[in-house]
Amino acid sequence: MLANIPLFAGLDAEALNAIEQHCAPRNVRKNTVVIQQGDESSTLYAVLSGRLKVSVADDQGKEVILNTLGEGDYFGELAILGDSPRTANVVTLEDSKLLTISRAAFLDLIRAEPDIALGVMRGLTQRVAQLTEQVGRFALGDVYSRVRETLISNAVEEDGQLVTGRFTQSEIAQMVGSSREMVSRLFKDLREGGYIRLDDKRVVILKKLPARW
Repeated sequence: MLANIPLFAGLDAEALNAIEQHCAPRNVRKNTVVIQQGDESSTLYAVLSGRLKVSVADDQGKEVILNTLGEGDYFGELAILGDSPRTANVVTLEDSKLLTISRAAFLDLIRAEPDIALGVMRGLTQRVAQLTEQVGRFALGDVYSRVRETLISNAVEEDGQLVTGRFTQSEIAQMVGSSREMVSRLFKDLREGGYIRLDDKRVVILKKLPARW
């Protein structure tokens, strides 16, 4: 299972066995808060199965989803490396199985296996690029443009069609900084136009989405 996590990609069997000695599995039910914004950091998490959301919220409870995580993803490394409080909330969207590594063990592993540090750097670089793109969408795009880019960026090809992961319309609204009602209206128009269909909370993109709506 460790070999399927990008953070540990390229390590030999001996190194993976050493890492395994420091890991503990954790089964987490749906809608469980795994990390709360502002908490002290002590653990790195890797996702073995399930789905989670990463979000930030203000004092009034308004929430924006920054990212969703699935099998092979990991989180919590930024606060550990910076020795700082958690910068976001992480909540399970479905029953999930996580692998946990303590802060002390993770820092020891980085010292012993420099390739892990390189993996962390690559991951952080990708996340900075994703957040930069997301900020640009929020600042410059209208709601439809943000929905369009969110669908495209979260879709993978299946049987010749682009299919997103499972998201409720409320979750998509939180990802694009809009209301559920607005997202629902856009989905209705896109379905009637033959651009998408919904399949068990997944969006199937039937043809190229128009640049503007």
